[in-house]
Amino acid sequence: MSEGQPPGASRPSVGVRVLLVADPGLPSTRAATVKDAMERELNSMYGPPIELEMKTATLRLQPDDTLDLTQALEQSRAFGDPDAVLLLTEIPRVHEGRPLIAEIFPEHNIAVISCPTLGVFTTRRRILDTLLACTVRMRPTQERRDSSRYERGWARWNEALDTEDHQLLTGTRVVGGMRTVAGMVRGNEPLRTVPKLSGALAAASATGAFGVFYNSIWSMSMYLTPQRLVSIGVLAVLAITAWLIIGNRLWDVPKSQSLARVVLLYNLSTVLTLLMVGGLLYLALVMGIFLTAVIVIDPDYLAATIEREASVARYVDIAWLSAAMGVVAGALGSSFDKDADLRTLTHGQRERQRRYAEGE
Repeated sequence: MSEGQPPGASRPSVGVRVLLVADPGLPSTRAATVKDAMERELNSMYGPPIELEMKTATLRLQPDDTLDLTQALEQSRAFGDPDAVLLLTEIPRVHEGRPLIAEIFPEHNIAVISCPTLGVFTTRRRILDTLLACTVRMRPTQERRDSSRYERGWARWNEALDTEDHQLLTGTRVVGGMRTVAGMVRGNEPLRTVPKLSGALAAASATGAFGVFYNSIWSMSMYLTPQRLVSIGVLAVLAITAWLIIGNRLWDVPKSQSLARVVLLYNLSTVLTLLMVGGLLYLALVMGIFLTAVIVIDPDYLAATIEREASVARYVDIAWLSAAMGVVAGALGSSFDKDADLRTLTHGQRERQRRYAEGE
């Protein structure tokens, strides 16, 4: 017993070797942010020597949509058969209608953690807790509290009936499902999608500019109530969203009933992502047209034309209506953007599944 240690106290296990493999993109970024904290936690639970290695690789699916662990097993052997192999993926997974946050394969000492199921907020802490919870279950420590200290009330582990049974960490159907969709939208990175829709941006900007130079649009905007203006803006965003989905064939139909829940998550995340893209495009146009109108349209001339005071609200009305026209035109302009680029931006997970199924 070490000096100063109270009688009967448990000593930490000696060392642990962990291999962390993350999908390219957001999972790798998040894994890198928790690596140092994870090393400290492992050192606290197991004691030195601690070996934690991180790699980036794509977790593939077999043609029947089951996980292919071949590459993970090869990496595990190359690493020297670690105590735990943790696979952090952006593939959303479902078990009996519930989001499948993590699954442990005890026969291989492999755990698969689905990044989207952890949501958008406080994901760093959630990822760290889930990684550590899986590690402790595959490589138990001598401290009883270690098996539950990283568990959270919003997720539940199943009780395996046999040591060879898979252990599953699932979320709730409703809240967990919403958290998963939000995580998928975050993984699609809508902020980076808008600049890549060059055709839509060009068409929207060109059409929206007409609102600055044609006083008939000024007069029309004056006679529209705020409620109608908002409705026009919403309809414009819905129009470009529908056009992007239909024009790029982004709506998926499940190949089998067992995949219906996962495909629903894909479709919901696609719709929400493109709604955000359309909304961001619309707001960007409103701001750009508003600034242009303030510079180009003299207040006295505007007041004489509309026979009302040329207030800031009038310039906003012009910009709002002009932007709606521009967004609708942008939907047509999006046809000139590369189809493959948009599918990669909004359907990265499924694109990898298709490439694998096609033998690429």
